[in-house]
Amino acid sequence: MNSKYSVVCMIGLSIALIGCDGGPPQADSVNCSGRGMEKSLTEFKGNEAARQAFIDKCDELKKGN
Repeated sequence: MNSKYSVVCMIGLSIALIGCDGGPPQADSVNCSGRGMEKSLTEFKGNEAARQAFIDKCDELKKGN
C-alpha cells in the first residue's frame, strides 16, 4: 500500500512540474547579465515588443544600481 502511494505521488508531482510553464523570463540581476541575458533573449523569438520591453527593464535595473 505504501509503495502504491509513493508511485501515485511521484506521477502526480511529475505531471505538475511538466505542466508548469515558467513564462517569459523576468528582468533581474541574473537574467540581465552575461549568459543569463543570452538565454533570456532567445525566449523572445518572434516577439520583438516583449524582447524590447525586457531589455528596457534590464536597463532600468542597471541605472537603479
